[in-house]
Amino acid sequence: MGISQRTESYVLAHPGTVLLDPLPAMTRLLDRFASYRIMSKLHKSLRDWRICSPPYLAIHSPGDMASVQTAMEEQGLSFPLICKTRVAHGSLSHEMCLIFSAGGLPDVRPPCVLQSFVSHGAVLHKVFVVGDRHFCVERPSLKNFPSGPCDRKTIFFNSHEVSKPESSSHLTALDEQTPCLPPPSSEAMAALVQELRVQLGMALFGVDVIIDIHTHTLTAIDINIFPGYEGVPQFFPSLLDHIKKVLDQRSGASGFQQNT
Repeated sequence: MGISQRTESYVLAHPGTVLLDPLPAMTRLLDRFASYRIMSKLHKSLRDWRICSPPYLAIHSPGDMASVQTAMEEQGLSFPLICKTRVAHGSLSHEMCLIFSAGGLPDVRPPCVLQSFVSHGAVLHKVFVVGDRHFCVERPSLKNFPSGPCDRKTIFFNSHEVSKPESSSHLTALDEQTPCLPPPSSEAMAALVQELRVQLGMALFGVDVIIDIHTHTLTAIDINIFPGYEGVPQFFPSLLDHIKKVLDQRSGASGFQQNT
């Protein structure tokens, strides 16, 4: 029995247990197939803020590989591609690869997700959500790569190593002449967080955002379940404040039920 099943069994056996986020919502975020479906809808609900997510393709099994190129065209994917594991939590979830042409597709290991790579000036904006508050932290990210297929070999990398605060990977090194992008507006980030709170039904999560160097569009590339909150100095007091609010709401609801 996995940890999620054990937790669910415990909660069922102890109905007084207080959960900060509902188990079904948390379980859903462990699956990139599910979280990417949520992200794909952002361009409709957040059109006024010019927020979107890249085209993606879910590959369920090795048997799907024969039709990948056709499916890529239908879904609007283009090279280079980022390949990510279906499981969105744990050390293996950080193992990714960058594919530059159809010749690199045999490097794909299903089940996984293919996502169009968006050049973003090697800057990742990690948004950490704690209840009704959110915090934005800049991290290093992959450097820019030309659009379109090329004969470059597949690059395998660990996203955690690339995007650590102190990372100095060659994969993040930009040309000195690359212009700096303006940071995302606080209003747009707030709109994104509010929409995701509604879509996810959660209060503790993270979302990775980049800015397209060509269109300056805010682009959500991943949603993270209870991220590490590294670099957020206000995290612990914010978490305590959120826990207090949850307990107060539960206490108030219990008191109301008892009085009726």
